[in-house]
Amino acid sequence: MKKPRFPKASIGAYLIAIALAIALPILAFVALLLVQLENNERDVLKRDTVQDAQALARTIDRQLQDMATTLRLLSSSPELERNDIATFFDRTETVLRTDSLFVLLVDKDGQQRLNTSHPFGEPLGKTANLAALHSALDSGRIEASDVFIGSSSGQWVYNVTLPLYHSPAGAALIMTQSAEDLGKLVTTDALAPGWSAAVLDSSGHVVASSGPANHASGDAFNRDILPKLIASSGVFQDEKILPHALLGYAQIPGWSWKAVVWGPVASAQASLMSTWRFLIYGGVTLLLIALIAVYALARQVRTTIQNIADMADRMGRGEIVSPIDTSVIEANQMAMALSNASFDRSETEDRLHFVMHELVHRTKNLLALAQAMTRQLARQTDSVDTFQRAVADRLEGLARSIEVLTSEQWSGVSLRRVIDIHLATFLQGPQQLDIKGRDFLLKPEAVQNLGLVLHELATNSVKYGALSAPEGKVAIEWTNVESDIGQMIRFVWTESGGPIVKTPTVTGFGTTVTKAHAAAAFSGSVEVDFRPTGLVWVLNALRSTMERERERN
Repeated sequence: MKKPRFPKASIGAYLIAIALAIALPILAFVALLLVQLENNERDVLKRDTVQDAQALARTIDRQLQDMATTLRLLSSSPELERNDIATFFDRTETVLRTDSLFVLLVDKDGQQRLNTSHPFGEPLGKTANLAALHSALDSGRIEASDVFIGSSSGQWVYNVTLPLYHSPAGAALIMTQSAEDLGKLVTTDALAPGWSAAVLDSSGHVVASSGPANHASGDAFNRDILPKLIASSGVFQDEKILPHALLGYAQIPGWSWKAVVWGPVASAQASLMSTWRFLIYGGVTLLLIALIAVYALARQVRTTIQNIADMADRMGRGEIVSPIDTSVIEANQMAMALSNASFDRSETEDRLHFVMHELVHRTKNLLALAQAMTRQLARQTDSVDTFQRAVADRLEGLARSIEVLTSEQWSGVSLRRVIDIHLATFLQGPQQLDIKGRDFLLKPEAVQNLGLVLHELATNSVKYGALSAPEGKVAIEWTNVESDIGQMIRFVWTESGGPIVKTPTVTGFGTTVTKAHAAAAFSGSVEVDFRPTGLVWVLNALRSTMERERERN
């Protein structure tokens, strides 16, 4: 008989020996880790600092993009093409609906033709920031200016300038906002105590800031730091310039501004160091207590371990295991956890198969819809630019539907919400839309299909119909109708108050969407009446193709 390599001993002795054999090297290793902990945490801090700067950059980018989008919307106003400044002034005030943003219309020499911060008709001078205007006109794209003192407000402000091409009304549209209002977006709530945040313009001046550094708008940022911020994002650390501190920065995509956050390293690492020390000291204490208790529990643990191991083995083979009852409470909890885990695993596998099936199904539907859209547009457009604009416009409407469906986890969206989402950007004011009908939840497919139709109707209305005029209105009403094939919904879009409507002589993709696609998608029919007073579009749809069935408990 082969002699055992280790002497015979009780399970308690072996457990103590194993615990010591594991614990002593771990304790020695932890001592080495403590030496490296500060450097490792500093790397984490650098990454988090860059992410904080990038988060601030995204916040400011959204604000600038919103301003740019508003300018683009205003630039497409028919009043500009007609050089009707008075009507354009009224439209602009309706679109803004805020006291924190102002719009200027200027010629190439900076002479203001319109300024919403002044009553219309009041004599106006030149814009206070001619350099920013000339820069945008030379580049031909939307630009954000450096911070400067506004001639009207006497406060620090900045401009977002949109050049106008071949417009008889002026050379550029400018939106102005005070740096103080922008400063409301620059917060240090997510930063460690003692940290500051700021937005810098292209010349290195502070646009807005917050935190203990207390930089005011227009202050020049540290000139020793600015030349080092050359990458799109990163960190700056120099003990001579920023003693015991760290700075993270990020370029705001598509703009000339930067976002920066900075502060003392110690305050950012204090909680982490304290937590690590607590875990180490607590671990050592718990280990000593465990070593004392091991021997007393050894006999009970032996059988429990074997039973738990048997449960784990059967769980590994994919079985659903029942919990066992032992004399050790923790073991009973582990057995219950293993039993629950085996059930959850089986349930998760089933759910995963279902989710994969749904994902493939929805992806195929979206790809098929996009493919059909591009094919149809390709046949009806005569240039790449026209094709690109048409595809982008339709995909934008489809994206809105997908975004709201995703927010609801593809469980359906109310009809009123779908209407509001797709018409919000087309309306000059809430008075232009009148909705009547008992609300209900749409199926995911109905959200996408009806969203495409509404987007197309609104686009055509802005171009040719009621929404092209401030006094124009759109009324949407739906009612239930009984028929031989089942319950129907009669969905009516009625325009009024716009220009005189004429029946179009040429049809395009929009007609395909609003007639053929709508009728096919909802197993119904579409009626279109080009009345002189306004378009009337009627969809007679099976209610079962639109309404999502409510889950039963």
